[in-house]
Amino acid sequence: MTSTIVVNVKKKRITELLAGGKRTDGRGVNDYREIQIESGVIERAEGSARVRLGKTEIIVGVKIGTGTPFPDTPDTGVLTVNAELVPLASPSFEPGPPGEDAVELARVVDRGIRESKAIDLEKLCVESGKLVFVVFVDVYVLNHDGNLIDASAMAALAALVNTKMFKYTVEEGEIVKKPGYTPLPMLDYPIAVTFAKIGNKLILDTGLDEEQVMDARLTITMNKDGNICAIQKGGGSGYFTREEISEATKIAVEKTAELRKVVVKS
Repeated sequence: MTSTIVVNVKKKRITELLAGGKRTDGRGVNDYREIQIESGVIERAEGSARVRLGKTEIIVGVKIGTGTPFPDTPDTGVLTVNAELVPLASPSFEPGPPGEDAVELARVVDRGIRESKAIDLEKLCVESGKLVFVVFVDVYVLNHDGNLIDASAMAALAALVNTKMFKYTVEEGEIVKKPGYTPLPMLDYPIAVTFAKIGNKLILDTGLDEEQVMDARLTITMNKDGNICAIQKGGGSGYFTREEISEATKIAVEKTAELRKVVVKS
């Protein structure tokens, strides 16, 4: 009962501030917290990046392996995204197998990369139907202070841009490594922006206090041409009107272009 009262009081305060165009930390409704990006932070990974979005911190590692392609896509490599909510990152995270929140986080990040065709997976085919490269993207949440989706998507993209593959030749169906490395073949640079609805207001980059009282969440992922490649609703039983989705889309076009410049140059 006490926690419900606290949440209600917090929501009332946040809603009152938003009515005047203000937020608890002084930002505007479409402003992101400070973004810090470091690339190449994991020595033994083929690619890696750390993103700090305010106090939210994500680290992503990319490994390149080999495997068998899916039967329906014999000529393309494989992408797999996993997310782990490290228990030390939040009192609400528990040890054990990935829960619903971790699965959702991985799926949203995966969908943005996959549907934008960010990686040229056809170039990762070694032998049709038999041997392809597999790109493993592992997302680790180190500190949770809100907006894990956008921070994770940015970290995943920065890590993929940072990824280097070893050069190779194929001899008798076997991969033989050669000296030197080549960048992962990238075709696009998807960026996710997540809107929270609190009362009748839409805000970007929720802090943890805002996230705890939001009515619903909408993530829009856009490719480099400003086209939507993925969209996901979550975060509660609230809803978005057609007008709100239209408004969010217009804002997302500008905001994703702005964020892409920060992520890709890192």
